[in-house]
Amino acid sequence: MNTLHFNDYLVFFLYFLVVTSYGLYVYRKKMKATVSASHDYFLAEGSLTWWAIGASLIASNISAEQFIGMSGSGFKMGLAIAVYEWLAAATLLIVAIFFIPVYLKNKIYTMPQFLLTRYNGTVAMIMAVFWLLLYVVVNLTSILYLGALAINSISGINTTLCMYMLAIFAIFITLGGMKVIGYTDVIQVFFLVLGGLVTTYIALNLVAEKFGDSGILNGFNIITTQANDHFHVIFKKENPNYMDLPGLSILIGGMWIVNLNYWGCNQYITQRALGADLKTARNGIMFAAFIKLIMPIIVVLPGIAAYVLYQQGDFQTEMLQGGELNPDKAYPVLLNLLPVGLKGLSFAALTAAIVASLAGKANSISTIFTLDIYKKHLKSGASEQSLVKVGKVTVVIAMLLAVIIAPLMGIDKKGGFQYIQEYTGFVSPGIFAMFILGFFWKKTTSNAALFSTIGGFAFSIFFKFLPVSMNLSFLAQFGFSKANAQGIYEIPFIDRIGFVFIICVIGMVLISLFENNKGVNPKALEIDNKMFKLHPVFAVGTIIIVGIIAALYTIFW
Repeated sequence: MNTLHFNDYLVFFLYFLVVTSYGLYVYRKKMKATVSASHDYFLAEGSLTWWAIGASLIASNISAEQFIGMSGSGFKMGLAIAVYEWLAAATLLIVAIFFIPVYLKNKIYTMPQFLLTRYNGTVAMIMAVFWLLLYVVVNLTSILYLGALAINSISGINTTLCMYMLAIFAIFITLGGMKVIGYTDVIQVFFLVLGGLVTTYIALNLVAEKFGDSGILNGFNIITTQANDHFHVIFKKENPNYMDLPGLSILIGGMWIVNLNYWGCNQYITQRALGADLKTARNGIMFAAFIKLIMPIIVVLPGIAAYVLYQQGDFQTEMLQGGELNPDKAYPVLLNLLPVGLKGLSFAALTAAIVASLAGKANSISTIFTLDIYKKHLKSGASEQSLVKVGKVTVVIAMLLAVIIAPLMGIDKKGGFQYIQEYTGFVSPGIFAMFILGFFWKKTTSNAALFSTIGGFAFSIFFKFLPVSMNLSFLAQFGFSKANAQGIYEIPFIDRIGFVFIICVIGMVLISLFENNKGVNPKALEIDNKMFKLHPVFAVGTIIIVGIIAALYTIFW
């Protein structure tokens, strides 16, 4: 049943009480120890520990699109969708080793600030406005809407009311600043992981009982046998899900661009580490990478278990929406099977993931608008206290806008995970090309960055609609196109990103050499090889994580 028992609400209330009480404690302690400086509010400068940074990274990343969307993908295509988690772990290590030292060395606190420092005000302003639109119109709306749908399916509470409740809770956390977000995220991640593991335990045990056995290990062995096709992580061209995860491209192609752009050039992700010293930031990111390795256990295995149960005749009506099978219903269906109390705990875990992600994105919206638009272009002489006030007002306005427009965006028709990927994928290759060359090639010019920003978007649109006017069947032999239901050969989303990235890099190199073929750009960043030296503990952790990823892909290839 999609209702909660009184004891479930009691468990959830206790969770709410713990998080808000701890948030108030951190906020009051912070107010006594520091002034309300803008860097303290937006970055929690120097006050987040490595475990708080790592937990906050995960809490901001994991939300309804993972719990609902990725479990749905597990139901539909299996363990292959875990590439988004496992490759993220490897990507986080790259960001910690190569990106974070550059940010910290050059005192970069926001992504538009990097663009202003490295390129010019035009590039920075264009991207600041873009990021604000992306975070509000795409990220906040999708998380609010998907989160509300998930909570509605579990509790029966009106969807619109759910959105307002989530928004209010997130605002409460966000107004405390980055330090409050960072430390309350530790609790959020605890509930997220614990509740997620409970759901996985119940799902695997249900499978075992369905086949006359018991225990989660037996349940896991059964799903690997009954859904063997769901345990291959590299798809062949004939696989019906090839367009979503096109074979080896997920390991050596465009998937790297998706992850490096998300984890290395994304305000609400990198912001967690930009207020710390290099060693603390790196250790926090490595901690997040370890958590990413176990996330498929929480968000993918339940979907596969639900698929096996569905094939055995369970959930035949619960999985339907509008008379058609909807894989995204897999996780809510499983949650509704949990016993009283545990259902409340998992409900709290899902809410924790949604609220933490909302708070992280709202804080980044506030940071970009206040430091990169308001302070630089509207009121350059604003005091530290007034900047914090503007930041808090921005949080409330952004969340209110998201609640109003979320039902109008057609998120339920596209699917949350696909909705986010579709819109960010049009710009991510151009943005990443602009960042990576700006970091490590000192001849890169501002006009080259403008080309990558605007041209990257234009080429993404071009490749998206190219199949309508041109037969791309010749690319099929290389795995770069596949016929859809209408017989039109389309380019897989991941490959399209890879193509656009290569074009952007080539264009930037040619433009930069034409404009500046004699020497380095005077705006080039400070790069010192000593910046990239690794602490022994971090180096060992890196080897372990890479080894685990290699083993997983070897086992489930």
